[in-house]
Amino acid sequence: MDRRSLIKNAGLAGVLAAGAAPAIVSAQPAIRWRCASSFPRALDTIYGGAEVFAKFVSDATGGRFQISVHPGGELMPAFGVVDGVQAGTVECAHTCAYYFFGKDDTFAIGTAIPFGLNSRQLTAWYYEGNGLKLFREFYDAYNIVNFPCGNSGAQMGGWYRKEIKSPADLQGLKFRVGGFAGKVMSKLGAVPQMIPGGEIYQALERGTIDAVEWVGPYDDEKLGFQRVAPFYYYPGWWEGGAQIDLYVNKAAFNALPNEYKAIVTAAASHAHTNMQAMYDVRNPQALKRLVAGGTKLEAFPRSVMDAAFRASMELYKELNDTNPRWKKIYEDYAAFRRDANLWFRFTEARFDSYMQAARL
Repeated sequence: MDRRSLIKNAGLAGVLAAGAAPAIVSAQPAIRWRCASSFPRALDTIYGGAEVFAKFVSDATGGRFQISVHPGGELMPAFGVVDGVQAGTVECAHTCAYYFFGKDDTFAIGTAIPFGLNSRQLTAWYYEGNGLKLFREFYDAYNIVNFPCGNSGAQMGGWYRKEIKSPADLQGLKFRVGGFAGKVMSKLGAVPQMIPGGEIYQALERGTIDAVEWVGPYDDEKLGFQRVAPFYYYPGWWEGGAQIDLYVNKAAFNALPNEYKAIVTAAASHAHTNMQAMYDVRNPQALKRLVAGGTKLEAFPRSVMDAAFRASMELYKELNDTNPRWKKIYEDYAAFRRDANLWFRFTEARFDSYMQAARL
Protein backbone atom coordinates (compact mmCIF):
# COMPACT_ATOMS: atom_id res chain seq x y z
CA MET A 1 0.00 0.00 0.00
CA ASP A 2 1.46 3.39 -0.92
CA ARG A 3 1.63 6.37 1.44
CA ARG A 4 -1.46 8.18 0.17
CA SER A 5 -3.57 5.00 0.19
CA LEU A 6 -2.49 4.41 3.77
CA ILE A 7 -3.60 7.91 4.77
CA LYS A 8 -6.90 7.58 2.94
CA ASN A 9 -7.78 4.21 4.46
CA ALA A 10 -6.36 4.58 7.96
CA GLY A 11 -6.74 8.29 8.63
CA LEU A 12 -4.17 10.39 10.49
CA ALA A 13 -4.78 8.71 13.85
CA GLY A 14 -4.32 5.26 12.35
CA VAL A 15 -1.16 6.31 10.58
CA LEU A 16 0.32 7.68 13.81
CA ALA A 17 -0.66 4.52 15.68
CA ALA A 18 0.92 2.36 12.99
CA GLY A 19 4.20 4.20 13.34
CA ALA A 20 4.16 5.42 9.75
CA ALA A 21 4.16 9.11 10.63
CA PRO A 22 7.93 9.71 10.35
CA ALA A 23 7.99 8.68 6.70
CA ILE A 24 4.99 10.87 5.96
CA VAL A 25 6.35 13.85 7.87
CA SER A 26 9.77 13.64 6.28
CA ALA A 27 8.14 13.87 2.87
CA GLN A 28 6.46 17.17 3.76
CA PRO A 29 7.99 20.64 3.49
CA ALA A 30 9.36 22.63 6.41
CA ILE A 31 6.99 25.53 7.03
CA ARG A 32 7.24 28.56 9.31
CA TRP A 33 4.21 30.64 10.21
CA ARG A 34 3.62 33.55 12.55
CA CYS A 35 0.49 33.84 14.71
CA ALA A 36 -0.50 37.29 15.99
CA SER A 37 -2.47 37.14 19.22
CA SER A 38 -4.81 39.83 20.51
CA PHE A 39 -3.90 38.96 24.10
CA PRO A 40 -1.01 39.70 26.49
CA ARG A 41 1.51 36.92 27.12
CA ALA A 42 0.83 37.02 30.89
CA LEU A 43 -2.55 35.33 30.42
CA ASP A 44 -1.59 31.68 30.17
CA THR A 45 -5.21 30.67 29.56
CA ILE A 46 -6.43 32.78 26.67
CA TYR A 47 -3.03 33.67 25.17
CA GLY A 48 -1.89 30.16 25.98
CA GLY A 49 -4.55 28.74 23.66
CA ALA A 50 -2.45 29.79 20.67
CA GLU A 51 0.62 28.17 22.21
CA VAL A 52 -1.29 24.92 22.75
CA PHE A 53 -2.34 25.05 19.10
CA ALA A 54 1.19 25.73 17.85
CA LYS A 55 2.71 22.95 19.97
CA PHE A 56 0.21 20.42 18.65
CA VAL A 57 1.06 21.36 15.06
CA SER A 58 4.79 21.05 15.75
CA ASP A 59 4.45 17.74 17.57
CA ALA A 60 2.19 16.23 14.90
CA THR A 61 4.61 17.14 12.12
CA GLY A 62 7.82 16.17 13.85
CA GLY A 63 8.77 19.84 14.09
CA ARG A 64 8.55 20.48 10.37
CA PHE A 65 5.62 22.91 10.72
CA GLN A 66 6.51 25.61 13.22
CA ILE A 67 4.20 28.46 14.28
CA SER A 68 5.59 31.25 16.45
CA VAL A 69 3.05 33.03 18.67
CA HIS A 70 3.31 36.78 19.27
CA PRO A 71 1.36 38.76 21.93
CA GLY A 72 -0.83 41.70 21.10
CA GLY A 73 1.26 44.72 20.08
CA GLU A 74 4.41 42.80 19.17
CA LEU A 75 3.80 42.40 15.43
CA MET A 76 0.74 44.62 15.12
CA PRO A 77 -1.88 46.22 17.37
CA ALA A 78 -4.04 43.77 19.31
CA PHE A 79 -7.08 44.85 17.31
CA GLY A 80 -5.23 44.92 13.98
CA VAL A 81 -4.95 41.18 13.50
CA VAL A 82 -7.84 40.76 11.06
CA ASP A 83 -6.24 43.28 8.74
CA GLY A 84 -2.92 41.50 9.18
CA VAL A 85 -4.31 38.08 8.26
CA GLN A 86 -6.42 39.47 5.43
CA ALA A 87 -3.39 41.16 3.87
CA GLY A 88 -1.10 38.19 4.47
CA THR A 89 1.19 40.16 6.79
CA VAL A 90 0.92 37.15 9.11
CA GLU A 91 -0.35 33.70 8.27
CA CYS A 92 -2.72 33.43 11.22
CA ALA A 93 -4.13 35.16 14.30
CA HIS A 94 -5.72 34.11 17.59
CA THR A 95 -8.42 36.53 18.63
CA CYS A 96 -12.05 37.21 19.51
CA ALA A 97 -14.28 37.92 16.55
CA TYR A 98 -16.40 40.47 18.37
CA TYR A 99 -13.46 42.86 18.61
CA PHE A 100 -14.10 43.59 14.94
CA PHE A 101 -17.80 44.36 14.99
CA GLY A 102 -16.89 47.82 13.66
CA LYS A 103 -16.17 46.18 10.31
CA ASP A 104 -19.50 44.33 10.38
CA ASP A 105 -21.72 43.54 13.36
CA THR A 106 -21.87 39.95 12.12
CA PHE A 107 -18.39 39.35 13.50
CA ALA A 108 -19.83 39.48 17.02
CA ILE A 109 -21.87 36.31 16.64
CA GLY A 110 -18.61 34.40 16.19
CA THR A 111 -17.54 35.08 19.78
CA ALA A 112 -20.58 35.86 21.91
CA ILE A 113 -23.59 38.12 21.82
CA PRO A 114 -25.71 39.20 24.80
CA PHE A 115 -28.07 36.44 25.93
CA GLY A 116 -26.66 34.10 23.33
CA LEU A 117 -25.49 30.49 23.36
CA ASN A 118 -23.45 29.05 26.17
CA SER A 119 -20.12 27.38 25.37
CA ARG A 120 -21.46 23.88 24.80
CA GLN A 121 -24.29 25.17 22.66
CA LEU A 122 -21.97 27.38 20.61
CA THR A 123 -19.58 24.50 19.97
CA ALA A 124 -22.53 22.32 18.93
CA TRP A 125 -23.80 25.01 16.55
CA TYR A 126 -20.37 25.36 14.97
CA TYR A 127 -19.53 21.69 14.56
CA GLU A 128 -22.92 20.02 14.14
CA GLY A 129 -25.16 22.93 13.21
CA ASN A 130 -24.58 25.48 10.48
CA GLY A 131 -22.21 27.78 12.36
CA LEU A 132 -18.91 26.84 10.76
CA LYS A 133 -20.43 26.68 7.28
CA LEU A 134 -22.06 30.10 7.61
CA PHE A 135 -18.95 31.76 9.01
CA ARG A 136 -16.68 30.21 6.41
CA GLU A 137 -18.88 31.89 3.81
CA PHE A 138 -18.80 35.18 5.71
CA TYR A 139 -15.01 35.21 6.24
CA ASP A 140 -14.30 34.35 2.64
CA ALA A 141 -14.71 38.05 1.83
CA TYR A 142 -11.82 38.74 4.23
CA ASN A 143 -9.50 36.06 2.79
CA ILE A 144 -9.83 34.18 6.09
CA VAL A 145 -10.43 30.53 6.96
CA ASN A 146 -11.71 30.35 10.55
CA PHE A 147 -11.46 27.65 13.20
CA PRO A 148 -12.94 27.55 16.72
CA CYS A 149 -9.84 27.68 18.93
CA GLY A 150 -10.91 28.18 22.54
CA ASN A 151 -13.81 29.12 24.78
CA SER A 152 -13.78 30.74 28.21
CA GLY A 153 -17.20 29.46 29.24
CA ALA A 154 -19.68 31.86 30.82
CA GLN A 155 -17.89 34.98 31.99
CA MET A 156 -18.23 37.25 34.99
CA GLY A 157 -20.00 40.59 34.85
CA GLY A 158 -16.99 42.68 35.76
CA TRP A 159 -15.48 44.94 38.41
CA TYR A 160 -17.16 48.16 39.58
CA ARG A 161 -16.14 51.00 41.85
CA LYS A 162 -19.72 51.37 43.06
CA GLU A 163 -22.70 49.06 43.55
CA ILE A 164 -25.14 48.42 40.72
CA LYS A 165 -28.60 48.33 42.31
CA SER A 166 -30.75 49.21 39.29
CA PRO A 167 -30.47 50.16 35.60
CA ALA A 168 -30.20 53.80 36.74
CA ASP A 169 -26.72 53.05 38.14
CA LEU A 170 -25.48 52.35 34.62
CA GLN A 171 -26.18 55.89 33.47
CA GLY A 172 -22.92 57.56 32.47
CA LEU A 173 -20.83 54.59 33.66
CA LYS A 174 -17.54 54.47 31.73
CA PHE A 175 -17.27 50.73 31.20
CA ARG A 176 -14.56 48.74 29.46
CA VAL A 177 -16.59 46.04 27.74
CA GLY A 178 -15.67 43.70 24.91
CA GLY A 179 -16.78 44.88 21.52
CA PHE A 180 -20.37 44.36 20.50
CA ALA A 181 -21.82 44.28 24.04
CA GLY A 182 -21.04 47.99 24.18
CA LYS A 183 -23.98 48.58 21.84
CA VAL A 184 -26.35 47.17 24.44
CA MET A 185 -24.60 49.05 27.22
CA SER A 186 -25.08 52.27 25.25
CA LYS A 187 -28.81 51.61 25.11
CA LEU A 188 -28.72 51.30 28.91
CA GLY A 189 -26.95 54.66 29.29
CA ALA A 190 -23.40 53.43 29.92
CA VAL A 191 -20.39 54.74 28.01
CA PRO A 192 -18.55 51.70 26.57
CA GLN A 193 -14.79 51.75 26.18
CA MET A 194 -12.78 49.36 24.01
CA ILE A 195 -9.34 48.79 25.58
CA PRO A 196 -6.91 45.89 24.93
CA GLY A 197 -6.29 43.52 27.83
CA GLY A 198 -2.79 44.74 28.53
CA GLU A 199 -3.94 48.33 29.05
CA ILE A 200 -7.05 47.87 31.18
CA TYR A 201 -5.57 47.97 34.68
CA GLN A 202 -3.93 51.35 34.17
CA ALA A 203 -7.19 52.83 32.84
CA LEU A 204 -9.11 51.54 35.86
CA GLU A 205 -6.44 52.66 38.32
CA ARG A 206 -6.31 56.18 36.86
CA GLY A 207 -10.09 56.51 36.84
CA THR A 208 -10.28 56.76 33.06
CA ILE A 209 -12.95 54.07 33.36
CA ASP A 210 -15.37 53.28 36.21
CA ALA A 211 -15.75 49.56 35.61
CA VAL A 212 -14.26 46.74 33.58
CA GLU A 213 -15.12 43.27 32.45
CA TRP A 214 -12.51 40.88 31.14
CA VAL A 215 -13.08 37.13 31.50
CA GLY A 216 -13.33 35.57 34.94
CA PRO A 217 -11.60 35.09 38.29
CA TYR A 218 -8.33 33.53 37.12
CA ASP A 219 -7.50 36.09 34.44
CA ASP A 220 -9.01 38.99 36.37
CA GLU A 221 -6.89 38.18 39.41
CA LYS A 222 -3.75 38.11 37.25
CA LEU A 223 -4.61 41.55 35.89
CA GLY A 224 -5.16 42.90 39.42
CA PHE A 225 -8.60 44.47 39.05
CA GLN A 226 -9.49 43.54 42.65
CA ARG A 227 -6.97 46.10 43.88
CA VAL A 228 -8.87 49.07 42.44
CA ALA A 229 -12.56 48.04 42.19
CA PRO A 230 -14.23 46.21 45.11
CA PHE A 231 -17.52 44.99 43.57
CA TYR A 232 -17.42 41.88 41.37
CA TYR A 233 -20.71 41.19 39.55
CA TYR A 234 -22.11 38.12 37.81
CA PRO A 235 -23.14 36.81 35.36
CA GLY A 236 -21.61 38.30 32.23
CA TRP A 237 -24.90 38.18 30.34
CA TRP A 238 -23.12 39.44 27.23
CA GLU A 239 -20.81 36.40 27.17
CA GLY A 240 -22.56 33.17 28.04
CA GLY A 241 -19.77 31.26 26.27
CA ALA A 242 -17.13 33.38 24.56
CA GLN A 243 -15.36 31.65 21.69
CA ILE A 244 -11.83 32.49 20.59
CA ASP A 245 -11.02 31.95 16.92
CA LEU A 246 -8.01 31.02 14.87
CA TYR A 247 -8.00 33.11 11.69
CA VAL A 248 -5.83 31.73 8.87
CA ASN A 249 -4.98 33.56 5.69
CA LYS A 250 -6.85 31.74 2.93
CA ALA A 251 -3.93 31.58 0.50
CA ALA A 252 -1.58 30.32 3.22
CA PHE A 253 -4.03 27.61 4.25
CA ASN A 254 -4.73 26.51 0.68
CA ALA A 255 -0.99 26.21 0.05
CA LEU A 256 -0.58 23.62 2.80
CA PRO A 257 -0.31 19.91 1.98
CA ASN A 258 -3.54 18.08 2.80
CA GLU A 259 -1.91 16.35 5.77
CA TYR A 260 -0.96 19.72 7.27
CA LYS A 261 -4.46 21.06 6.70
CA ALA A 262 -5.82 18.12 8.68
CA ILE A 263 -3.30 18.76 11.45
CA VAL A 264 -4.23 22.46 11.68
CA THR A 265 -7.89 21.45 11.98
CA ALA A 266 -7.14 18.89 14.68
CA ALA A 267 -4.82 21.26 16.56
CA ALA A 268 -7.46 23.99 16.66
CA SER A 269 -10.06 21.55 17.98
CA HIS A 270 -7.64 20.38 20.66
CA ALA A 271 -6.88 23.95 21.74
CA HIS A 272 -10.60 24.72 21.71
CA THR A 273 -11.35 21.97 24.23
CA ASN A 274 -8.22 22.54 26.28
CA MET A 275 -8.91 26.23 26.92
CA GLN A 276 -12.23 25.69 28.64
CA ALA A 277 -10.72 22.87 30.69
CA MET A 278 -8.04 25.29 31.87
CA TYR A 279 -10.61 27.89 32.90
CA ASP A 280 -12.84 25.35 34.63
CA VAL A 281 -9.91 24.16 36.72
CA ARG A 282 -8.40 27.57 37.54
CA ASN A 283 -11.47 29.78 38.06
CA PRO A 284 -12.87 28.14 41.23
CA GLN A 285 -9.62 28.49 43.18
CA ALA A 286 -9.11 32.05 41.97
CA LEU A 287 -12.64 33.01 43.04
CA LYS A 288 -11.98 31.63 46.51
CA ARG A 289 -8.81 33.71 46.79
CA LEU A 290 -10.55 36.87 45.60
CA VAL A 291 -13.42 36.56 48.08
CA ALA A 292 -11.00 35.73 50.89
CA GLY A 293 -9.10 38.89 50.00
CA GLY A 294 -12.15 41.11 50.40
CA THR A 295 -13.79 41.11 46.96
CA LYS A 296 -17.53 41.77 47.26
CA LEU A 297 -19.28 39.21 45.06
CA GLU A 298 -22.71 40.39 43.86
CA ALA A 299 -25.37 39.18 41.42
CA PHE A 300 -26.80 41.66 38.94
CA PRO A 301 -30.32 42.63 40.09
CA ARG A 302 -33.16 41.13 38.06
CA SER A 303 -34.14 44.63 36.95
CA VAL A 304 -30.72 45.08 35.32
CA MET A 305 -30.90 41.68 33.62
CA ASP A 306 -34.39 42.38 32.28
CA ALA A 307 -33.43 45.82 30.97
CA ALA A 308 -30.36 44.37 29.26
CA PHE A 309 -32.40 41.55 27.72
CA ARG A 310 -34.95 43.98 26.26
CA ALA A 311 -32.21 46.22 24.88
CA SER A 312 -30.46 43.22 23.30
CA MET A 313 -33.58 41.95 21.55
CA GLU A 314 -34.28 45.47 20.29
CA LEU A 315 -30.76 45.68 18.86
CA TYR A 316 -31.09 42.31 17.10
CA LYS A 317 -34.32 43.39 15.45
CA GLU A 318 -32.64 46.57 14.21
CA LEU A 319 -29.76 44.58 12.75
CA ASN A 320 -32.07 42.05 11.11
CA ASP A 321 -33.74 44.98 9.36
CA THR A 322 -30.53 46.66 8.21
CA ASN A 323 -27.76 44.07 7.75
CA PRO A 324 -28.46 41.06 5.49
CA ARG A 325 -25.19 39.36 6.47
CA TRP A 326 -26.14 39.56 10.15
CA LYS A 327 -29.69 38.38 9.43
CA LYS A 328 -28.56 35.31 7.51
CA ILE A 329 -26.39 34.05 10.35
CA TYR A 330 -28.40 35.33 13.32
CA GLU A 331 -31.66 33.71 12.19
CA ASP A 332 -29.98 30.31 12.05
CA TYR A 333 -28.22 30.97 15.39
CA ALA A 334 -31.48 32.06 17.06
CA ALA A 335 -33.34 28.97 15.85
CA PHE A 336 -30.59 26.76 17.23
CA ARG A 337 -30.68 28.70 20.52
CA ARG A 338 -34.42 28.05 20.94
CA ASP A 339 -34.03 24.27 20.62
CA ALA A 340 -30.84 24.16 22.68
CA ASN A 341 -32.41 26.06 25.57
CA LEU A 342 -35.49 23.84 25.46
CA TRP A 343 -33.28 20.80 25.88
CA PHE A 344 -31.00 22.34 28.53
CA ARG A 345 -34.03 23.47 30.53
CA PHE A 346 -35.03 19.87 31.22
CA THR A 347 -31.56 18.39 31.60
CA GLU A 348 -28.42 20.46 32.17
CA ALA A 349 -30.05 23.40 33.95
CA ARG A 350 -32.13 21.31 36.37
CA PHE A 351 -29.25 18.97 37.14
CA ASP A 352 -26.83 21.85 37.66
CA SER A 353 -29.17 23.81 39.91
CA TYR A 354 -29.71 20.76 42.12
CA MET A 355 -26.03 19.95 42.36
CA GLN A 356 -25.09 23.53 43.15
CA ALA A 357 -27.59 23.60 46.01
CA ALA A 358 -26.56 20.21 47.37
CA ARG A 359 -24.11 20.13 50.28
CA LEU A 360 -21.40 17.77 49.10
